[in-house]
Amino acid sequence: MRMTKERVRSKTVPQKKRGRTRVAFLFMALAVFGILICGRLFYLQVVRGAYYAELDLGQAEEVRPLQSPRGTIYDRNGKVLAVSAVTLSLYADPQELNRDPQALAQILAPLLSVPEDKLAEKLAQTNRFVWLERMLDKEVSDQVKALIGQQKITGLHFVEESKRYYPNGNLLAQVLGFVGIDDKGLDGIEMVLDQEIKGDSKQQTIITSRYGTPILKSTLSQLFPDEERSVYLTIDAQIQFFAERALDRAMGTTRAAGGSIIVMDPRTGEILAMANRPTYNPNRFAESTEEDFRNRAVTDLYEPGSTFKPIIAAAALESGSITPETVLHDTGSVYASGHTIQNWNSEGYGDVRLVDIIKYSINTGFAMVGLRTGGAVLTDYAKRFGFGQPTGIELPGEGEGILFNPDDMRDSDIATMSIGHSIAVTPLQMLQAYGALANGGKMMKPHVIASIVNPDGTTYQASQAEEVGQPITPEVDHTLVPMLEQVVSGGAGVKAQVNGYRLAGKTGTAQKLDTEHGGYLEGRYIASFIGFGPIEQPEAVCLVVLDDPEGVYYGGQIAAPVFAEVMGEIMRYRGIHPNVTDVADTGTAEKAALEPLTLTRTEEGNIIVPDFTGRRLRDVLEWANQAQVGVVPEGEGVVITQTPLAGLTLEDTRQIRVQLAE
Repeated sequence: MRMTKERVRSKTVPQKKRGRTRVAFLFMALAVFGILICGRLFYLQVVRGAYYAELDLGQAEEVRPLQSPRGTIYDRNGKVLAVSAVTLSLYADPQELNRDPQALAQILAPLLSVPEDKLAEKLAQTNRFVWLERMLDKEVSDQVKALIGQQKITGLHFVEESKRYYPNGNLLAQVLGFVGIDDKGLDGIEMVLDQEIKGDSKQQTIITSRYGTPILKSTLSQLFPDEERSVYLTIDAQIQFFAERALDRAMGTTRAAGGSIIVMDPRTGEILAMANRPTYNPNRFAESTEEDFRNRAVTDLYEPGSTFKPIIAAAALESGSITPETVLHDTGSVYASGHTIQNWNSEGYGDVRLVDIIKYSINTGFAMVGLRTGGAVLTDYAKRFGFGQPTGIELPGEGEGILFNPDDMRDSDIATMSIGHSIAVTPLQMLQAYGALANGGKMMKPHVIASIVNPDGTTYQASQAEEVGQPITPEVDHTLVPMLEQVVSGGAGVKAQVNGYRLAGKTGTAQKLDTEHGGYLEGRYIASFIGFGPIEQPEAVCLVVLDDPEGVYYGGQIAAPVFAEVMGEIMRYRGIHPNVTDVADTGTAEKAALEPLTLTRTEEGNIIVPDFTGRRLRDVLEWANQAQVGVVPEGEGVVITQTPLAGLTLEDTRQIRVQLAE
């Protein structure tokens, strides 16, 4: 028994010693941990106490509104025209700077667009937050980041903001407009749809210092994932490119002060292109002027000149004051209320019909048509065609135009209005009116916005083709359009031809209005051409306006070729194949132009004047030598107009006048 107790006692004593050791170790660990905690508290409260007291003293939760990036703007085919991206903006906390403000400004200025003296002024401020430059390009922000790291600069910080980009530069600039530094649309579609495409605002709680400096930076890309609406325009970026390229070339060759080209689908009123010069790059709008921002196609007023004559013809035909068979005798002058209307060459064309006065743009003929029709009827039809009132397009600054008050019109007013003078229109109004001529008399409202789409793909707003009038019947339209085709095929608009396609149109030349003092600017003109095609099923109506060209200023000579260039590109781009018969006919006509002209006489023995259109002066001279008549040429190249007209006789004159152009 005694031996057993001793064994038990010998086993129990070592176990008690080990237990006491564990307890002692635990107390020591707790003591060390307590010392560490106390040390950390001492460091935070005593050593860094002043720093954290300063932060805590003014630290606050501030609720700031953040605006999501603007919605993307696309063309009709989904090509990006305007897009927003998250970019970095640079600010400084001057009290954190470890560099002299002047020295820091000196090394920052080469990277930023802010002048060195302005930077130094900002960096020397006493507050804790100052913008240095907002919305930096990525290349610039990367360079500044590298500089901060290399030079170990403190006090410079970045914050994220949304910036608008226009990837195609100045393409469609006046239509798109631009966005200011605070994401507000300031012109064009950006201004008109500012509320629709701004997206939603969100309230973000930001911890700020006592000086309002954000401690947590903005994270727009996380806060606003795809929460903006998108806009689709009716514009076709490729056709817009064709128009802008053609306009640039025309500006170079004519040295015009300005110009516009508009293309519209006459069946729907959709604007396919709208180009203006001068222009600007909306990515750098601050470098441009108000003159560059102006959307001339929508805002500017001008006298349409001869492009208005088909409107007069339509009114006369629709009202019944004349018919296509009505014969008018032209002596070269029309007197109305003490005012004289003359032709370009002061010569008379003899007996003419409507097709002749349209084809050769005879001023006296249209004056006679207008006087037969009357001022009240002409003004009424001008309004039916949309003149004297805005079209209502979704773009800012649209002009209304100027028409006569029919109650106050004298015969001289009627005569001048009939040749497109003494009234004022916008290019867009003219385009809308010709859209009706191209569309069987049915006029569609021009529009540039196709749809606005929600982030989930549903439609927020969609535009529909809108008929705004039927100024003339289809029957009158079908009578008038072939006459306009002859303007292009063999009249004053031959330079508007596109081989293989049937096109219709009209030239225009008018003195430039003096908008400041009234009247006209001496020796300064507006040249234009407007037309549509293919005639069988018109897909595009196109207007070209050249403002104040130098040298040659006739619309048929300098605007018609621009129209031909744009329409030719559109036909090829849209896969509209040329008419083989028309191509063959053109070749036959060119071959016939090389053949000698022969004398043809009436039964009474009078010489019949042939059609000189498209021929060289030598052909005219050879024929005139046989007929023993004189020739008075004007210009160089091929014949575009003649007096007397083809088919008339030489019984009243022994002289031929021809106008030529390259």
